[in-house]
Amino acid sequence: MAASPMLLRAAVILPLVGPPIRDGAILIFGGRIRKVGRWRGFSVGQRRAVDLGEVILMPGLVNAHCHLDYTQMAGQLVAPKLFTDWLKLITTIKAGWSMAEYEESWKSGARMLLRTGVTTVADIEAVPGLLPRVWQTTPLRVLSLMEMIGLTKRREPASILQETVERIGSLGASRFQAGLAPHAPYSTLPELLRLSARVARRRRWRLCTHVAESALEYEMFTHGRGEMFDWLERSTRDMSDCGLGSPVEHLERCRVLGPNLLAIHANYLGKRDAQLLGRRGVHVVHCPRSHAYFRHEPFPLRGLKAAGVNVCLGTDSLASVARHARQPLELSLFEEMRMLARHHSWLSPRSILAMATINGARALDLEGRVGQLTQNARADFIAIPLAGNQREVHEVVLHHKGNVAASMINGRWALPPPGVCVENPGLVSSVASAEQVV
Repeated sequence: MAASPMLLRAAVILPLVGPPIRDGAILIFGGRIRKVGRWRGFSVGQRRAVDLGEVILMPGLVNAHCHLDYTQMAGQLVAPKLFTDWLKLITTIKAGWSMAEYEESWKSGARMLLRTGVTTVADIEAVPGLLPRVWQTTPLRVLSLMEMIGLTKRREPASILQETVERIGSLGASRFQAGLAPHAPYSTLPELLRLSARVARRRRWRLCTHVAESALEYEMFTHGRGEMFDWLERSTRDMSDCGLGSPVEHLERCRVLGPNLLAIHANYLGKRDAQLLGRRGVHVVHCPRSHAYFRHEPFPLRGLKAAGVNVCLGTDSLASVARHARQPLELSLFEEMRMLARHHSWLSPRSILAMATINGARALDLEGRVGQLTQNARADFIAIPLAGNQREVHEVVLHHKGNVAASMINGRWALPPPGVCVENPGLVSSVASAEQVV
């Protein structure tokens, strides 16, 4: 964290909770933003300012759902005809990987996120043995949600949960956080869902589950039949919780729905599901490229927004992203935002950017601290090269491709701009003086 105040100037500052500020400046001290405004509103004197030049300075992106463990599975899974075929294939691939392969995959994904503008990520941790070691390899702000799967009574739900809670406790205090992720209603017994929800509420942890991701899952829970139902029944899963309502209604019966829940995907909803999610304050995470990969029916965004549901964005993993032409597969919220724009043309660029910043921060219980450039927020932001008309700055950001020009997390340069000495991040080749910065 910078020991002394740092003043940055940019052609445009995009707070997202207010209008763009042309010829703007931002004052940072102690890892927090102390002031944001026009450059001419800051006094000139003895302080040095980093002039970032012709860039848009905006909040770092908040990736509300990712599987860093699976990054290097990119391109290995051909888009299947049935969702269950994909589940079987990824399970086979996972079983053949070593701990070293998972670790390199995690670190590779973290590097991708950093250079494509993410500063905060909620990551599903399927290989808990990687923690806390991999945390120390990235400057990202990471929330690790510990995945739990329990299809049968071979392992008691209480035992699975207790092991996970103890593992979280062993990680120690750090700048990273952890939470619980019972994988999905179809892969997790109702008792494990209920117990996880109870513990997460008591400990004020975030809770996450994949729900209503596929039509097969919806058919299984709503009608008690179909390909997924038959496959899991053969696996000796107790199917008595099926045929009683939608997957979302199943979570309601298990008392999982609440303001600490991240409902991942929610692609297939019953008539009353959106209203139920809204009443319970659940956050929904949409992953547009994964949605397109599986050729799901149109995402019910209008209905969710009308019900007051906070909808944010995630990248999911590269195991469910299609490769196009010679374009390399990369974890990128910018690509997710553009895919969202293609399928929901009624959304404004500003609304889409909010889903990748403000909304994600709200989902992770970080509202007001990340995802916006305001006084007392954490100094997490990125710089985007300015191209095009400044009057359409949200659209300029939406169409940005490639790496970001700079990234700061918690007041430290994660990707320093050209000319910055990382050991003394306030010193640059191009400086301006200041008398008293207020």
